[in-house]
Amino acid sequence: MKKIRVVVVDDSALVRSLLSEIINKQPDMQCVGVANDPLIAREMIRELDPDVITLDVEMPKMDGLEFLSRLMRLRPMPVVMISTLTERGAEVTLRALELGAVDFVAKPRMGLAEGIKELSSAIVEKVRVASKAHVKRSGAAPAPSAAVSGPKPPAPVASLGQLSTEKLVCIGASTGGTEAIKEVLVHMPADAPGIVITQHMPAGFTTSFAARLNTLCHITVQEAVHGARILPGHAYIAPGGKQFRVDRSGANYVCVVEDGELVNRHRPSVEVLFHSVAKVAGRNAIGLMLTGMGGDGARAMKEMKDAGSYNYVQDEASCIVFGMPREAILAGAADEVLPLVEIAPALLARLKQSADRYRI
Repeated sequence: MKKIRVVVVDDSALVRSLLSEIINKQPDMQCVGVANDPLIAREMIRELDPDVITLDVEMPKMDGLEFLSRLMRLRPMPVVMISTLTERGAEVTLRALELGAVDFVAKPRMGLAEGIKELSSAIVEKVRVASKAHVKRSGAAPAPSAAVSGPKPPAPVASLGQLSTEKLVCIGASTGGTEAIKEVLVHMPADAPGIVITQHMPAGFTTSFAARLNTLCHITVQEAVHGARILPGHAYIAPGGKQFRVDRSGANYVCVVEDGELVNRHRPSVEVLFHSVAKVAGRNAIGLMLTGMGGDGARAMKEMKDAGSYNYVQDEASCIVFGMPREAILAGAADEVLPLVEIAPALLARLKQSADRYRI
């Protein structure tokens, strides 16, 4: 069996040792090198040609983001970021995903050794997924402030207001999903229907994710709050570590945020959100399944379709990981399978068509 060859890049000797040990315990992977800074890592990558790199964010000589930016322009390969569970760690991680990192592991600030050991199964799963990911060469690195102050895209021409309160758009995603969700949301007009989103992400990171999207979009993007009414022109992101579903209160859709059990090993789970949408929105729902590992949400997306929703699924060529979309297709949940860049235009055209019928 060909093993997944991994290079660990981290300025902490303890973290390098722990990650090497975790990787080498797996029958299907091998840590072929460790580096304590990006300059050493650069030479190691040239010599060893690894399948995956784990990369710390904050390092001497060159920070992880600058190194990642250069790597993805010149020699793109799967990268799993090692981030700290802090507000800054979350913001930097989102920048790393924007630059082309496949995924990230959120390490604790305290009890590092025990924390990383507890995360060992998540680490090796993310390395396995990364080894099969579709990694593309990136363009020039964004300016440091681009994630928070970049120009908004041109305003979409669609005007959808008449149907905004009864229509509901729901999105599920996992690995690679932060950038895929952004690609959809930046094209949504200010009078778009309410949008509900579950992206697999740990607690502490969804707040920064919502804030980042809110600066880039015409709609308002926020973390879902229990009991909040779902309004047109707003998108609500499932808080990390919580289950998120939709319910009705009279004529309104409302957010339900609760602790709940893990579903398909996830909290938040796409299955939970989509199941609730099938139940309360039915034919007024439109579903989007974007890039991600595993099959979370596939069965519930079929429930949505059976209840009358119209569903878009991202195609394999444009996915970072074609897991969740593949399972949705196999479940018979897809009405259309499209490249990522075609999903927002198709969604807007469908909403516009519905609004025109409504006006007539």
